[in-house]
Amino acid sequence: MLEKEDFDKKVNAVTKWISDYFNQLESLPVKPPVEPGQIYSQFNSLPPLPGISTEQILDEITKKILPGMTHWQHPHFHAYFPANSSIESLFAEMITSAMAAQCMIWETSPAAAELEQRVTEWIASMMQLPEYMEGVIQDTASTATLAALLTAREKSTDFKANRFGVPSNLRVYASTEAHSSIDKAVAISGIGTHNLIKIDVDSELRMKPSKLVESIEKDIEAGYTPCCIMATIGTTGTVAVDNLEEIGDIAQRHQIWLHVDGAYAGTAAVLPEYRWILNGIEKADSFVFNPHKWMFTHFDCTVYFVKNAGDLIKTFEILPEYLKTKTRGKVNDYRDWGIPLGRRFRALKLWWVISSYGVDGIRKKLRFHIILNKIFADKMTELKEWVHVVPPFLNYSCIRWVPGECSGQDETDRWNEWLVEEINTSGKAFVSHTRISGEYVIRIVFGQTYLREEHVDELLDIITQSAIQVKKRHARDI
Repeated sequence: MLEKEDFDKKVNAVTKWISDYFNQLESLPVKPPVEPGQIYSQFNSLPPLPGISTEQILDEITKKILPGMTHWQHPHFHAYFPANSSIESLFAEMITSAMAAQCMIWETSPAAAELEQRVTEWIASMMQLPEYMEGVIQDTASTATLAALLTAREKSTDFKANRFGVPSNLRVYASTEAHSSIDKAVAISGIGTHNLIKIDVDSELRMKPSKLVESIEKDIEAGYTPCCIMATIGTTGTVAVDNLEEIGDIAQRHQIWLHVDGAYAGTAAVLPEYRWILNGIEKADSFVFNPHKWMFTHFDCTVYFVKNAGDLIKTFEILPEYLKTKTRGKVNDYRDWGIPLGRRFRALKLWWVISSYGVDGIRKKLRFHIILNKIFADKMTELKEWVHVVPPFLNYSCIRWVPGECSGQDETDRWNEWLVEEINTSGKAFVSHTRISGEYVIRIVFGQTYLREEHVDELLDIITQSAIQVKKRHARDI
């Protein structure tokens, strides 16, 4: 057990461990070669009675935990969307953890509340959002999406659902490519997944506005109440960008809450040349994006903007006696802007990152990732047996291996599944997959903060060599 006075004696061992981790990161397997239960079994079934030393704890982390970690900050983590970080964000997290403040209202940490207000204003300025939009930092986009849906639910029921229960006739609309967090939010909100209407997508995998109108009008005629439209800027599967201009017009015409999910690709709106992805955002009621995905800020950090903060507050505001303060109404008490009462001081790391990088530095890093993706995509185009299933976009590529031995879609799917398994099992890189029009395809994202151009060539070599190994291993399986 340590006392505060022991900090100076022990902190060097911890920071040295972190430094050593950074220095060896590229040599570690991206995805650990472990079996289920392997890590669990290494720990005693009962906790220690006498405590163990800091040195012993660090040794246990090195020997038992490190070998079982997937290294999201590895330069060859290309799966899903990244949860990237930075040294700046790490420093901020250290200070935030040291202060260990509970920032639920202004009174409990005035600087936390006011910095959150200022830094979300910075973000709005960087993205050229409408001046009336106000921001709050949530933990994840899933939470923000739920907050948006609950607010939409209250607005559409004249703020009666919280008090009297949720009517069974509310409808929510999202494309077939929308994130699964929407399904979960609809379930949790009490609206029910039966009332989530999935709208077909076009050849570019964007929501079809004509199909949206058709569904809304059909529901109104049948006695349903359209509650919320969920548009997406950068779908998880293919980074497709829904047309906010047209969808926004539909939402305004029918007075339906429009929420825009830009969890990953929304960061690109910081770049003037990609600001078009948010064209029509002035027609939206809410918008979310994750700095913890592509703005070099540690998970968790989600920025959620609303057109009318009053609607958000009215949805979540509960005022027990112990939270009544004389400053209420003069400041933002952010516990009223979302689901949890307790709140971390997330604004500090986002402020530190923006302050250290500057807007120019953030743009430079984003553009570099986009360039790396173009280099990768161009080199993949030169290789035989490889196709781009959708055009490369931002820092994302979607590829499919089509070996000459394949005689149809099912066989090609199996080759691609084997290839993903080969790459990930090797520990040299980590990629993920999705399905487009039923076909199994491989997703590649270049989003790790400290990527270098040499990593592109390394990845190409990993992919091509893995394909050779797959052919040797599975030639007889087809």
